[in-house]
Amino acid sequence: MIKKTISLGMAIVLVIVTSSCKEEVLPKPSSYLRLDYPEAKYADFENQCPYAFEINSDAIVRKGKNCDLTITYPKMKATIYLTYKPVNKNIDNLLRDAQKLTYEHVIKADDILEQPYLNPDKKVFGMFYQVEGNAATNSQFYATDSTKHFVTGSVYFYAKPNYDSIMPAASYIKNDMQRIMETLKWK
Repeated sequence: MIKKTISLGMAIVLVIVTSSCKEEVLPKPSSYLRLDYPEAKYADFENQCPYAFEINSDAIVRKGKNCDLTITYPKMKATIYLTYKPVNKNIDNLLRDAQKLTYEHVIKADDILEQPYLNPDKKVFGMFYQVEGNAATNSQFYATDSTKHFVTGSVYFYAKPNYDSIMPAASYIKNDMQRIMETLKWK
């Protein structure tokens, strides 16, 4: 009887010791990399092209052929491509091509939001597109005066499209693209 009591007592002690020494395992919450970007500072950008606008001072602008521009953001590994085309009684084709370019991303996009832009004082009319989802571009726009000038813009990242990962940078650059469109003026 004493052996049973000792064995029972040792079993109880063993259970208490082994169960009390364990820390409760809690799953770690999901976390995301926090990306903070400096507040954008804008300056006027002009060159010999027939249009001008305000640009983020952290961006690098390079001129291509026919007044096409590339605006690079090295820290974010992204580039905005601006394409200029003169209007020669072909405004319908230019508008159709700009809209087609945006809607080619519908395969990967979750949603495409259209925001019309009208500034009759500066004669700038256009559309800003925000493409949500894992599309190759997250923001695009076109702007025109309907008679002489037509500009399109789109942003591309040097990474595989993953909207959740690039969302902070995409949002920052989207604001810059809207600023370009809203400050656009024809010469």
